[in-house]
Amino acid sequence: MRYWIGVASKEHVNGGVASGYCQLNHGKAQPLNRMSVGDWIIYYSPKEEFRGTEPCQQFTAIGEIVGAEAYQFEMFPGFVPYRKDVRFLEARNVSIRPILDSLSFIKDKNKWGSAFRFGHLEISKADFELIATNMLGFVPLAYTSQAG
Repeated sequence: MRYWIGVASKEHVNGGVASGYCQLNHGKAQPLNRMSVGDWIIYYSPKEEFRGTEPCQQFTAIGEIVGAEAYQFEMFPGFVPYRKDVRFLEARNVSIRPILDSLSFIKDKNKWGSAFRFGHLEISKADFELIATNMLGFVPLAYTSQAG
């Protein structure tokens, strides 16, 4: 089991949560192919809206990867991004600022935004548990492995 951060505007995250999918790096397949069934993803949203300027700076969704394969979906003519199915949990949005100093994947606390620059990163179990506890009030168990 691995743990991931995806980076997207809150507006885009909300669309994925409503329909049960994740999409990363403007629809590229490679980051999705690194994730397996039973892995977990937490979304960090630097902005409220994709084209907007209003900062969000919150963790905005958490879910378990349930789709084995990335698949393409035509969002509009000419844009056919890759997606992967996710079982999202009902969670609180959590500001990054109060937990910043405790996150090990943030190497430079003065330039913490640079940790998110590639749009997708793997994090430690400890970092996942810290963020999940703040979002959910508990650490979730793998649904897929229990259903097995």
